[in-house]
Amino acid sequence: MKKKRVLIISSANMDLMMKVKSIPERGQTVIDNEYDFVPGGKGANAALAFAKLGADCYFCARLGDDENGRILKEFYKESDINTDYIYIDSDNPTGLAVVIVESDGSNRIVVYPGANSKLSVDDAKKALECEPDAIFLQFEAADFDTAVQFTSLAKQKGIPIYLDAAPADSSYELSRLDELEVFSPNETETQIFTGINPDSEENCLNACQKFNEMLSFKYCVLKLGSRGAYVYDGNGGTIYPPYPTKAVDTTAAGDAFTAAFTIKHLETGNINLACDFANKVGAYTVSKKGASSSIPTLDELEEFLNSN
Repeated sequence: MKKKRVLIISSANMDLMMKVKSIPERGQTVIDNEYDFVPGGKGANAALAFAKLGADCYFCARLGDDENGRILKEFYKESDINTDYIYIDSDNPTGLAVVIVESDGSNRIVVYPGANSKLSVDDAKKALECEPDAIFLQFEAADFDTAVQFTSLAKQKGIPIYLDAAPADSSYELSRLDELEVFSPNETETQIFTGINPDSEENCLNACQKFNEMLSFKYCVLKLGSRGAYVYDGNGGTIYPPYPTKAVDTTAAGDAFTAAFTIKHLETGNINLACDFANKVGAYTVSKKGASSSIPTLDELEEFLNSN
């Protein structure tokens, strides 16, 4: 089967990962001993997931003209991610994310966008030369107005859009987005956009119905963390239970889930297979430390499933 070509238009960061036993209170100093610099950024995490899971992956992003930018671009090349549409910005530094991982695997993230904020519509127009089968977007790069124009460009070309709705901002006018194949927020993002906490199946349905009034999509896929996922098709919804595993670090799990869902849906057209596959990839990702390092290849995923 010919590989599906996916164009990711999103963010690239260097992540400062800090593992802590507890989050310090205001004015408190906590001494710990585990940190690392690793490739990250929601777009880059998704691009790596696509490449590892068998897609023909093109990445459109901006990096600073600095050491972090050079390290990241080389890493992408080594990871079989096409870098023809990664632009070097001499006026802004490479994006940086500070990721604090607690002992239960949950995380808190502060992002400094840097060059990501300068990703433009012209950048995206040029990247469309790769003739992708689908476009994968997030809100971490550029601004919302630019993201709206990205969806308009894709619609003009008849290319399906898969949008991972992170990070969320209640000021975003979602109605301005052109029609999406998939709109996928997590629990926090769902509550920010709709005011509804999707903590029950009924509330998942209520939130998706509200999203249906706010924007146009074929499927709304709610990422529910340890509770799995909820898929709404405009008429009703279905809960997809999680694949069981012990969470070590949830960083990049949402990015890996949505990328896995996208590639499987493109390959099969089957929403059930896509969600089942994405839950398995998400489970693997939370069972490992780090962002990019926790995303599995197909062989690693098979070994993980066999051992579980």
